[in-house]
Amino acid sequence: MLTKETILAFFREKTSRPLPFKDIASLMGLSKPETRALKRLLRDMLRQGEIVLNRKGLYGPAEEMNLATGYFAAHRDGYGFVISEKPGERDFFIPPKGTLGAMKGDRVMVRIENWKKREARIMRILERAHAKVLGTFDITKAGAFVKPKDKSILFDFYVAPQDRGMAKNRDMVIAEIISFPTDKRPPAAKIVRIVKKPADPAEEAELIIDEFSLPRRFPKAVSDEAKLLAASAEIKSPHIPAKREQGRISEKRIDLRDIPTVTIDGERAKDFDDAVSIAQADNVYILWVHIADVSHYVPWNSTIDLEARKRGTSVYLPDRVIPMLPKELSEDLCSLKPKVDRKTFTVEMDFDRSGRRLNARFYPSIINSNERMTYTSVRKILIDEDVVERENYGYMLKDFELMERLCHILRAKRFERGSLDFDLPEPEVILDLQGSPEAIIKAERTFAHMIIEEFMIAANEAVAEHIEHLGIPCIYRIHEEPDPMKLDDVLSVVKQFSKTVGKKFTARDFSEILKSIKNSAHEEIINYIVLRSLKQARYSVTNAGHFGLASLSYTHFTSPIRRYPDLVVHRILREILTKKVISDQRKKELETMLPDIAFSSSRTERAADAAEFQVIKAMRAWFMKDRVGESFAGKIVGVSSYGIRIRLNEFYVEGFLHISSMTDDFYQYNEKTMRLYGRHTNRSFKIGQELSVRLDRVDLDEREIIFGLV
Repeated sequence: MLTKETILAFFREKTSRPLPFKDIASLMGLSKPETRALKRLLRDMLRQGEIVLNRKGLYGPAEEMNLATGYFAAHRDGYGFVISEKPGERDFFIPPKGTLGAMKGDRVMVRIENWKKREARIMRILERAHAKVLGTFDITKAGAFVKPKDKSILFDFYVAPQDRGMAKNRDMVIAEIISFPTDKRPPAAKIVRIVKKPADPAEEAELIIDEFSLPRRFPKAVSDEAKLLAASAEIKSPHIPAKREQGRISEKRIDLRDIPTVTIDGERAKDFDDAVSIAQADNVYILWVHIADVSHYVPWNSTIDLEARKRGTSVYLPDRVIPMLPKELSEDLCSLKPKVDRKTFTVEMDFDRSGRRLNARFYPSIINSNERMTYTSVRKILIDEDVVERENYGYMLKDFELMERLCHILRAKRFERGSLDFDLPEPEVILDLQGSPEAIIKAERTFAHMIIEEFMIAANEAVAEHIEHLGIPCIYRIHEEPDPMKLDDVLSVVKQFSKTVGKKFTARDFSEILKSIKNSAHEEIINYIVLRSLKQARYSVTNAGHFGLASLSYTHFTSPIRRYPDLVVHRILREILTKKVISDQRKKELETMLPDIAFSSSRTERAADAAEFQVIKAMRAWFMKDRVGESFAGKIVGVSSYGIRIRLNEFYVEGFLHISSMTDDFYQYNEKTMRLYGRHTNRSFKIGQELSVRLDRVDLDEREIIFGLV
């Protein structure tokens, strides 16, 4: 059977130069029907950037022609980087003249022009990430344009007279992109909606949803399918008759309803992906991780599946959740609510007293969660030893204490192998009844969070190792080692705080550094410095390991309600369990479809992260806008040639102190020490330093908080 893989293998093994179509078909010995199939496959591979057709009409693999593919990360100063799709590859720097009008998130093909400097030029844009743009409508003598709000988009979109609608000069608008920039013509757009300038934080959140083109509602066909599933489940009744037959039920599901089981989530959570159970036999811990069996309700290429694939992930904002799946599924049918029978996919694992996993079993199951626990409640039981809370859940007390012991063992085992111990605080926005921020605090992360974190990591590793061992294509969650060139920058700052840093510093030393500054005054700052030096985790069909977790094989399996790759991994595992043997043809089908899913899932995850970050920035700005002129104590969390970034002590809020407002001296930036020095006063500013500042200005349009020195 002719596939993309056989074509690529042909170029690797049978030829050392680009070839015309006829020569490829001839050398491969293809029949007429196979030749037609070859033409279709080459066309698809050209679109995906796997094969290149040069000006002489010759085909060749991209990697053999000094070309690479990846997604474009744009910078507001005009340049950008292309993050290679190939695991282990360092990013490519794209100078301003080499961007070809690419926008952030676009999938591109680049030609490498300097391997030593990792400099490249974008040759083709394979897939556009944006169909609409949010910006300001400007009418000038040269014509009418939409000026994008996103500063990383360095070009304006021309709007023809017939495409202006009712928009007036300086209106904020959403425009549909008609054409992208080329050498011969500017980009063009059509105004589809006029957006009111936000008058409060809730309207600001709505604007950000528009800015990132996040979906507000599901298409009617998706909603109808979800309602039909919910109605069908009600007719059949989710409750299965009480009769048990040796722990098994219909649909080849293991009946686990008699095992004490709990979910542990945040107070406001509604989509309960996971539940856990635990037992101990002799010196062996038995851990059950039960995950909502979304794949039972959402098959490949169903209406709901295609919409979930498009969304990629749920987006969590302070005032709402934009779910990947309709609420009929995410908050009801699939959610592991207490006292209700629910279909699940279980990973059952045995661990010895040192935390070594002895074996793992995977199977569809049915559970009935005993309790919907919160992180706060579990903390009270285990850490605070709250008498009332322990009495309320007395029948589960032994289970919680077992979870606590196993969590300590698994964490110790993970850090022993070199996993990075990041405990970075995150902001939590507390809203009033009108949707305005009344407080911004440091989100609490308790030992209860760590219990669930460890158990989910264990399940994800077990699933990844099992599928990889069988040689079945899969989507892995990979985290590559940091760029060696960034290590020197990290070293220059970290060695000021940690005595363990030697001259020979490698990425593998990160774990020891984080241990050495644990519970110190500089722990959070060093954590941020190290984190910024690391690459972002992403999805890939090539297993490159997970550096941050020091895991050789890792995937995402435990959140199929809110992450699409998890749903895909569920389906693959189900197929393995059902069919026992996966045919070569099915493996090739998976090899063909999974790369695109991995790429799009990584991209939608980044878009969701960016939207969530912008909402937090906006909420911070609205929260501080009435405090202009007030003074605050804070800590420096970032230093650059432009100035310093400060986080306040009183509120979990960050702002910027620009170097131009530091008027007591002429300040210079030292890249090696990452400090600002005054030429005459010898006053210096470094990361981790305490500082008193005055709130000079709040820019709601840019969502920026501007400080001045007291």
